[in-house]
Amino acid sequence: MIHEQMELNGTQIDAYQIPCGDFNIVFAATGSGLVGCGAFDVAALDKFEYPAAKVTGAEGGPVVTVEDLLEATVVQLNKAAAQKGVEPGETGENALYKLVR
Repeated sequence: MIHEQMELNGTQIDAYQIPCGDFNIVFAATGSGLVGCGAFDVAALDKFEYPAAKVTGAEGGPVVTVEDLLEATVVQLNKAAAQKGVEPGETGENALYKLVR
C-alpha cells in the first residue's frame, strides 16, 4: 500500500494506492469527502451524508496511481458531493478542492 499526504486549501488529504491483484484501489479522502476510482460505490456513501465522487482515467482507462486520480475525470457523484459543488466532467483534483472548502 502506498500512502501519500498532500495539502489542498489548508486541509490535509490522505491518498492511497492499494494493490489488489491485477488492479489498484486508489482514493483520496478527508473528513469532508472522498474522490475514488471505479471500485467505490459513491451512492452508498450518501447514506452517511459523506460527499464522494468516482473518477475514471483518460479515455475511460483505469486509475492506477494517485497522480492518475488527480488527473482523472469525475463520472459519478452522490448528492452530498453535488451540494459541495462537484460536477461530472471535472478533474479529480478540482473535485477535491471543492470537497475541502
